[in-house]
Amino acid sequence: MGKATKATKRFAASGQLKKTIQARHKHKELQKKFQKRRGNKGGDAKGKGRSTEDHDEDEEDKEVEVHQPAKESKKKMTVDSFLNGDFMDDSDADEQDDDDMASGSDESENEEDEDAVLSDDDGSFASVDELDEEGKGHLLELSKLAEKDPEFYKYLQENDKELLNFNPDALPDAEEDDEGEDADGDVAMDEDDKIPVLTKEQLKKWQKPLLQAWIPLLQHSLRALRKLLIAFRSAAHMNEEDQVVAWSIDSASVFNKLVVTTLRYTPVVLEHHVPYKTLPNGKFKPPTQTQKFKTLQKLILSHFNNVTHILSSLTDEDQLRLALTESAKLVPYITSSRKAVKAYLKKCLELWSSGSDTIRVAAFLSVRRLASSTDESIMDNIHKSTYLTLVRSSKATSVHTLPSINLMKNSASEVFCMDHPTAYQHAFGYIRQLAIHLRNSMKIKTKEAYKQVYNWQFAHCIDFWSIVLARACDAESERKNGKQSVLRPLIYPLVQVALGAIKLVPNSRSHPFHLQIIRSLLHLTKHTHTYVPLSAYLVSILSSYIAPSSRPKPSTLRPLDLDVLIRVPQQYVKTRVLSEGIVEETIYLFAEWLASPPVHGSIGFPEVVVPIVVLLRKSLKGHAMGQTNGKAKNVGAGGKEHGLLKVFLERVEESAKWMEEKRKNVQFSPSKLGDVQDWERGIKGKIEAESPLGKYLKVQRKTREKRRQLVEKARKGEDEILEED
Repeated sequence: MGKATKATKRFAASGQLKKTIQARHKHKELQKKFQKRRGNKGGDAKGKGRSTEDHDEDEEDKEVEVHQPAKESKKKMTVDSFLNGDFMDDSDADEQDDDDMASGSDESENEEDEDAVLSDDDGSFASVDELDEEGKGHLLELSKLAEKDPEFYKYLQENDKELLNFNPDALPDAEEDDEGEDADGDVAMDEDDKIPVLTKEQLKKWQKPLLQAWIPLLQHSLRALRKLLIAFRSAAHMNEEDQVVAWSIDSASVFNKLVVTTLRYTPVVLEHHVPYKTLPNGKFKPPTQTQKFKTLQKLILSHFNNVTHILSSLTDEDQLRLALTESAKLVPYITSSRKAVKAYLKKCLELWSSGSDTIRVAAFLSVRRLASSTDESIMDNIHKSTYLTLVRSSKATSVHTLPSINLMKNSASEVFCMDHPTAYQHAFGYIRQLAIHLRNSMKIKTKEAYKQVYNWQFAHCIDFWSIVLARACDAESERKNGKQSVLRPLIYPLVQVALGAIKLVPNSRSHPFHLQIIRSLLHLTKHTHTYVPLSAYLVSILSSYIAPSSRPKPSTLRPLDLDVLIRVPQQYVKTRVLSEGIVEETIYLFAEWLASPPVHGSIGFPEVVVPIVVLLRKSLKGHAMGQTNGKAKNVGAGGKEHGLLKVFLERVEESAKWMEEKRKNVQFSPSKLGDVQDWERGIKGKIEAESPLGKYLKVQRKTREKRRQLVEKARKGEDEILEED
């Protein structure tokens, strides 16, 4: 007798086999009774009846095997053999063989029949979309029954129309499995072929063969995984009218358990059967194209698309974070599908730009996992999409959105620093784009043209590329690696664009924007040890508020938060609140610049600060002369601004003297550049701890941090009164 196929067993598990067998037996009994009646009329008739019956049975034996593909076996299964259920005797053994094959067992590799089962079993894992093909094949066999056995087909039309109206969509999981059968062996389905309802008990039965270590043959079962993924697809599309689902889920607890179980178990099972390789540099290589991986690839891709789809519908933060974390583990299996990668990247970036902080971090880690691929085209897509998402998200900046934008800039910079040669192409193009915007604004010189530069997006782009270059071209990292980064040549054009943006509109209302750009350049200066001439721009800002002609007017307006401001509001123009805020922030940035390694760490620091001290002393002297001449109406800023500036200048002069003392014992000449660099490298580590300017800056940082915490508490309503020491 031939080996039963999957379709045959599936038809048996559908619950129709028992009815069909009974109907067939009734039909045979009717034929026997009819033959007996004819045989009672005479001996010849009896012999003829017997021969007729034998003839019928011979004809039935000649019938083509039902559901038996020609490729699997050349043996024929008669209709009687099929309807008598003879093939069901070995069904349990076949199930065990199938599980062995799905788990990668090699115990029966020499048996041809088990090899055939393996081939058929692996094929069933190909794709969720192909699960109904065998059901459609069964419909085709039923349609041919009218030609093979017209009498039996007519009998079914009269007595069992349900079999002829067989619906493959009503059998979502119609493989031979004990979980879906009741005590009588029939599948637990509704009488009207309704979609079955998923229960926790059903989930538990699927979980057991996935991770049962004490049963090696059932451990990490691909068959159980397939059932679980079919149910997960139903959960992902259960509220969509245009989707045909295999299971109905009417309980929130079942839905949550199904989602969590599928997300956690799937990477574990796939890692067991088709592991991938992680390279020493952190990147991964997709699994080798074995027969098993080729068979499972469609199923994995279908599941990954379902995960991407369900990310849009999950509202629970824990589940959403779990979905992002676990889906990142499946990335090595789907990198060959550009469509799946693009959809997943788009969804992750959407969550990265709009979710809570924990969701943003989880989404970024998923993007970073994608960036670990060895496929350069994926990295190109990530760089472009990440930057454009950042630019769109930074269009409006407030005290509430600034922390999220900073998180996005820092995380995106990490992605750009993973592959410097690839990042160089994108960085060069986008910095050039900023330069083109600046050039157009300088040529046209209109209010609308200036807005192309003086906006939050431009400021955040300058800051982002400063962060990227600071991370990629860090002086200490380059020294350890023994070579410079390929991104270092981009420092000069970025600095030129930034300084050109500061000079574009030099009026006082644009000073907050200037300070934003200066902060970005300071960050670049500290890490790359690149000297950027910022003193001229800082001195001009201080002089405009210290000069006698800029006497501020009193105001009761609240202090400005210059971190979230690029243009001074009209009501703050020429007010003491604005003057105090700008002067204090500018002095702090000035101290940061002077204390940076390329400035204070230079052996020529005493000479560098001479013009700075002269110009600022001159501004203070002009203010003092105005007071002496009695021009009370024209005196400059109040005592607080002058007091801050005087203390700052004293620390600068003390630091210049400190540097002069350090270089007194120098024995080499300025032409010995190697000796000069070695000496400067040793002095840079002592600036913050020993120099007067470094100590002053440390105190200022603590004061600003304490004030920021108080402001944050007041904003949240925790403390309504801000007290200053």
